[in-house]
Amino acid sequence: MRLGLSIPQYGRFAGPGLSARLAADAEEIGYDSLWVGDRILVAREPQNRYPGGTGTAPAEHRTFLDPLTLLTVAAGATRRVRLGTSTLNALWYPPVLLARTLTTLDVVSDGRLEVGLGLGWSKDEYQAVGVPWRGQAARLEETLDVLERIWADGEEVSHRGTLWTVPPSDIRAKPVQRPRPPLLLGGTSPGALERAGRRADGWLGVGLPLPALTALWDTVRRHAEAAGRDAGALRLVLRVDPVLTPAEDGQVPGRGTPHQLVAYLASAVRELGAEPLIDLHFAARDADEYLGLARTLHDLLRAG
Repeated sequence: MRLGLSIPQYGRFAGPGLSARLAADAEEIGYDSLWVGDRILVAREPQNRYPGGTGTAPAEHRTFLDPLTLLTVAAGATRRVRLGTSTLNALWYPPVLLARTLTTLDVVSDGRLEVGLGLGWSKDEYQAVGVPWRGQAARLEETLDVLERIWADGEEVSHRGTLWTVPPSDIRAKPVQRPRPPLLLGGTSPGALERAGRRADGWLGVGLPLPALTALWDTVRRHAEAAGRDAGALRLVLRVDPVLTPAEDGQVPGRGTPHQLVAYLASAVRELGAEPLIDLHFAARDADEYLGLARTLHDLLRAG
């Protein structure tokens, strides 16, 4: 079982030193990977609803530290764990600069980067960074093209597309991992599922009732097969961000006791081959509780 943990990043956990401290502690506990998310702002009069729940963005998201900076901090505080984004909103960043930053992270971590990309959900955030809301799918496809071209072997890099042009150039900084770091794509729309199956090494799933999650994962795998790829080689990284309180069956994994959450994740591992990714920002009240819950959930899951 590959087991991941979200490192302190937002809300009450967006404080100095916490990310480095808990990253090192999580590695000592035995987690296999550490993850960050991506949020710029919480609009006071949002143009569209937050997906799931009440439709209102969590208050904790009003304070949100930069994901790639925190991964760099975590890289320096650890030696073994993988370091991933779940998810980085790819379209907010010019792809040439994104390639440089991700390459640098893979280099400074000695080849431990997991590149998880998505599209986000907030029109307000797109407006704030000056990126069009429309045409997201085509923009992501070309972003992936640019990343792969820059990361490929060879001394000369060039790209001419609808959105970006890279003149024949030398970009010789390459990721440690070849041919590139693992690429994971998020999203639950039909287009996102098709793209994950066609282009990615895996899908970034979200905590849903197991039948719904299974249907989405089966869709990703079918698209991989239709593209002539090995569906069995794809990974399912399953992120859950629960409130730890007793819950009815239909409320798990959004709510639940540690044992309820572990039962859900164990079923996802057994039935789908999922790699659990646990986010404790909504479950813990302080850093000590965050670490204690991380240890408890790790030990319960390892025990089977």
